[in-house]
Amino acid sequence: MPASTKIISVFGSSQVNESEPAYLLARELGAALAHAGFAVATGGYYGAMEAVSRGAAESGGRVIGVVASAFSSKANKWVQETIVVPKWEERLLKLIALGDGYVALPGGTGTLVELAVAWEMIHKRIQAAKPVVALGEFWRPIISQIEAADGNSRGLVRVATSIREVTATLQAYSA
Repeated sequence: MPASTKIISVFGSSQVNESEPAYLLARELGAALAHAGFAVATGGYYGAMEAVSRGAAESGGRVIGVVASAFSSKANKWVQETIVVPKWEERLLKLIALGDGYVALPGGTGTLVELAVAWEMIHKRIQAAKPVVALGEFWRPIISQIEAADGNSRGLVRVATSIREVTATLQAYSA
C-alpha cells in the first residue's frame, strides 16, 4: 500500500478480549477500513487496538501502532510499523497528527479522552477539519450532551450505527 494512503486513527479500549463482541466489531472495522483503501493507526497495544490492527493486516492493509515507552515499547503482533514515543500524551498527539480521519469505538475514559482531544483540536481550529466518527449508539448520549452544552461543537462528530456508515463517511470526506 503506498505511503500516500490516507490514515485513519482508531481509538478503542484495551480492555476487550478476543471472545467479546467488541473485539469482533473492532476487527471488522479494521478489515473494512483496509478494504476501503485506508491505512489504520492505533495505540498499538491490545484489546480493540489489536483487533483493528488484526482486521486491517488480515485484509492486506497498512497498520501503524503508536506506543509509549512509559507503558511498553512492544506493539501487538499485527502492527507493521511501530512508532515509539516517551509519554502517553505524546502518543495521543501523534495518533491525532497521523490521522486523516478518526474513528472512536466504544470504550472507557482513555477512548473518551482520545475522541475529546481530536474533537477539540478541530473545534478550536488547532488542526484542519477532518472527519470524526463515533461508532455505535454508546456515543450518542455523550455527544448530544456535549453539543447541547457547546453549540459551536455541533456537527463535528458523526455517530455511525454501522461499519458501512463509518467507511462511507470517511470515503465521502476523502473524495
